Amino acid sequence: MDPEAVRRTLEPTASAADISGSTPYDSFVISGVRLEAAEHGRVLCSFVVTPRIASPQGYLLSGVTATLADQLGSAVFFSSGVGTSGVSLEISVSYVDTAAVGEEIEVEAKLLRAGKSVGVVSVDFRKKRSGKLMAQARHTKYLAVSSRL
Repeated sequence: MDPEAVRRTLEPTASAADISGSTPYDSFVISGVRLEAAEHGRVLCSFVVTPRIASPQGYLLSGVTATLADQLGSAVFFSSGVGTSGVSLEISVSYVDTAAVGEEIEVEAKLLRAGKSVGVVSVDFRKKRSGKLMAQARHTKYLAVSSRL
């Protein structure tokens, strides 16, 4: 496991260039995310819902949740010692509750499987105060090294 690789992709000061395969939107979303723990096959983070990542009605935007599932799911592969974060094949997110501005959200990403070419991660978003599930994501990635065609 390379905790520094995980930290480099998740620190609030990360730029788009620091986040593997990211865009300026990714670094906008990941800004403010605190890495709480990184161990083999598991990454735990938290963040507070702020107005910049909320809808006009004051709730966390669903696109932010999906982007975090993508970025934190990728970080789990680094924490597992997989040499690449791969390419997303599928991301599914089930939204079961809302999160309002000011609420702290805890995100736990866990490796479910890392095979020779495909890996799968689950990402749970919970309200830190109550432990209530807010969203659950599953992220499938292609991990094989590309050929030299």
